[in-house]
This record gives sequence, C-alpha cells and structure tokens, in this order.
Amino acid sequence: MSSGIRFDRVSVAYGGTTVLDSLDLSVGPGEVMALLGPSGSGKTTALRAVAGFVRPAAGRVFIGDRDVTDLPPHRRGIGMVVQQYALFPHLRVEDNVAFGLKARKAPRAEIRGRVAEALEMTGMAAYARRHPRELSGGQQQRVAIARALAIRPGVLLLDEPLSALDARLRSGMLAELARLHRELPDVSILYVTHDQVEALTLADRIAVMDKARLQDVGTPRELYRAPRTEFTASFVGNANLLPVTVGSDGVDFCGTELAVATGDAARGAAATLCVRPHLVGLGAGPNALTGAVAEVQWRGSTHRLYVDVGGHRITADLRELRRPPALGDTVTLHFAPEDAVLLAAGLTPERAAPVTVGQTAGAGGGVSRDG
Repeated sequence: MSSGIRFDRVSVAYGGTTVLDSLDLSVGPGEVMALLGPSGSGKTTALRAVAGFVRPAAGRVFIGDRDVTDLPPHRRGIGMVVQQYALFPHLRVEDNVAFGLKARKAPRAEIRGRVAEALEMTGMAAYARRHPRELSGGQQQRVAIARALAIRPGVLLLDEPLSALDARLRSGMLAELARLHRELPDVSILYVTHDQVEALTLADRIAVMDKARLQDVGTPRELYRAPRTEFTASFVGNANLLPVTVGSDGVDFCGTELAVATGDAARGAAATLCVRPHLVGLGAGPNALTGAVAEVQWRGSTHRLYVDVGGHRITADLRELRRPPALGDTVTLHFAPEDAVLLAAGLTPERAAPVTVGQTAGAGGGVSRDG
C-alpha cells in the first residue's frame, strides 16, 4: 500500500458550522504525526477525513500519490484503531484480527499467516483463541492494533487509542507503539491525542490544533523549546507566561529587569516571556524574582511551588526538597537567560506567521498552564 498523507486545504462543516478549516498538512512515509489539541479543535475530524468517514466540504485528501477524497473507506488501504477498540465480542481474538482480511476476500492460507504475524508482532499470539471479554483493556487494545496491522496498511490511524487505559498500562503501550513503529518503518501513522506526554513521546512531529485550524507544527523539541505562540507554549508542556515590556538589554517584569534575548522586538513593546517550570530554580541566580509561596505540592520525585510575584503566579518544578518552604514564606526564584523564549504579546494562533509544513519525517499573562 502507498504511504504518506497529504491534506490539501481540507475543510469540513456540519450544519453550517466549520469544524475543520483549510487544513494544509503533509505526513511523510514512515512518519508519526500527532494531532494534538483540546476537545473540539478539529483533530479527530481530520483523522476521519483520511479514513473516509466524513466528506470534506472543500479540499482534497491524498494517501501516497492517490487522491482518495471520493473513495469509500475500504478502498483507502488504511488501518484504524479507535478509543474503545470496537472488537466483536462474539468472535475470538484470531477471528477479530482476520476480519479485515476476510472482508477483502484474501486467500485462507494468507489470512492464517497474516493473523499469526500480526498477533506475534503485538505480543498476543498466546491469546488467539480467547474472546475479548477474557482480556484486559491493554490486551484488547493490542488486538485492535493487530487487526489494523493485519491488512498491511500504508497508513495507520490511531484515535486516542490509550485514553481508556490506566496510567501504568498507558506508559507500557506507548513503549509498545514506539517499538511497532521501529518494526514498520514504511507505515505512516496519524495519532490523535489531547495528551501532551503521548505526543511528545511518540511523534516525529506534532501538529497543534485549536478552533478547527492548524496552529503550529514541528518536532516535539522545536515546539517545546521554541514555541511560536502563547497557545503552543501553554498546550505543549507546562509554561509560565509572564507579561513583560521589552527594554534595551532585556525585558521588564513587574519592575525587575530580566536578561533575555529580545531579537528584533521593538524597545517598549509589550510581549510575553515563556519559561518552563522545570527550568526555574530556587535561590539566588540570574534573573532572580522574589515572591511569596502560595502553594506547595509534593509529587514524589519533585516538589511544585507556586509563587506569587507582583500579582502573577510563577510555577517551579524542583527536585524533591528535603525542607520545602511553608505557605507564605518569601523565596527567590531564578532562571537562565537562555531558558526563556520571548513571544509577541497577544499573538494568538490566528495572528501568527503562516505555519510551514513539510513531508520529511523528523527523526494569559503570568499564568502557568498545567497539562
């Protein structure tokens, strides 16, 4: 099957309401692209447009070099895994995995071989004769993936496949999906999620969606370390977003001069400074800010401090403290100049510079957003 996905200005509307607006995006052969965004952002609609379950009001969808916009789902050569797995309860595991192959009228001998291969690849060979009710949630998810892989698709669509699993199983399945990706280097994967950890862990690139539009796209490292907008900064990881004024040698935050790179920002301009909580230290250091402790959270290996500085709350994620400060204590926080990113104030995704997308696989002021 051909690999790779391309959205060519794809729009989808329901009852006059646009739920996907002029999406231009390419997923390269063998690439894992995560569609990340809040509920209602358009990410699942984009996936369903590739699957053939929704008809674009405008634009075209390509798989490889084929225009599949007008093709029914069964002729698109895709595999798909949804949130609740959609296994047939009356069929054994091996028959669930064989379902797509039988629908395509594959030869019986070929079906046996492909089912065995898919179950072996997903670690479910020993459960071939069981029914779904006899499996755990994680095992059912593996069966759903095996069923999708059995048809040897060029494109694999994953719609929040881990959302029904607990935290431990989710972590294990992320590792399994990463392993499967290594074993299937030619399969393009479109992975829909609202979970930042899943996107950062699994994806070669992340497409950030909001309000039916593509807002940003890049490698996980690019989006995390150098976000283009406040929305990206706050949705891809946690972020302190501080309202500042650009000065001659840095920025001013609540009367304190901070040494950070300002690029070509005009002196006196309002801007937003993005600093990740784990890059904020406790005690004296560069770019020191003093405030009162508003909240302390113990998180096992770390402590999270919320500190009020000039009416703005700053979050610091610190290695577990032997003696954490008490509520109301005055503390000093600091961060290195190179760990801050300056964003233009009020730069919403709609006003940001145009998003540039490629086809090649990559390998609120003062508010801290907790993902």
